[in-house]
Amino acid sequence: MAHHDHTHAPGTACRDISHLFEGIKQFRKRFYEKNNDLMRRLVDLGQAPPALVISCSDSRVDPTLLSDADPGQLFVVRNVANLVPPYDPERYFDGAGAAIEYAVCHLKVDHIIVLGHAHCGGIKAMLGAAGGQLLQSDFIGNWVSMALDASRLQLSEKDAQGQPLLAPLERLKDNPALVERASVAGSLKNLMTYPWVRERVEAGNLVLHGWWFDLDTGDLWATEPGGTQLMPVID
Repeated sequence: MAHHDHTHAPGTACRDISHLFEGIKQFRKRFYEKNNDLMRRLVDLGQAPPALVISCSDSRVDPTLLSDADPGQLFVVRNVANLVPPYDPERYFDGAGAAIEYAVCHLKVDHIIVLGHAHCGGIKAMLGAAGGQLLQSDFIGNWVSMALDASRLQLSEKDAQGQPLLAPLERLKDNPALVERASVAGSLKNLMTYPWVRERVEAGNLVLHGWWFDLDTGDLWATEPGGTQLMPVID
């Protein structure tokens, strides 16, 4: 999620969004008038999506648009910087955990995809705060701080005893794309702290994937199923 100041001057009209209504009309024509079978089945039989996608709230990275998915194919969780908090049943108000639980335990998805992207404003905010830049926020700072330790550990080197040496902040700040991909790996590791996720993964009934979308080129990076190392997807 990237942040740009679009604050309007006093008296300036808000931007028009009436075209969104036209989009809804086109959706209705496509899926209710021309191809009603799909929506009828989804209504009568309920949803049974094969995949849960945990993606960023960034307006430029919509997982349904990126993957050209039809209704019913993706169960989507979106939050700032596509983060998965560690399992903590005492954290009662946890939208991400609730959605993951519903997708895994009730919808029985076969795949979970953590989808990160280039130029992520949440990661940029985290790196800025870690470097001492004051972040004026009620919620964002605490939320994106989850990515810091995971990224430093993922990008760490080993000392002579084989213990990880946390990556210095300077390296992280100079390589935001590395941090974005490392944060995806951290979220994949956090997913494995949920007992019902781990149980299904170890039983072979659930596969975890990491994806990273390059906004500059349109290229996709992905992990091998079950892995955490992101590599470019080659046609």
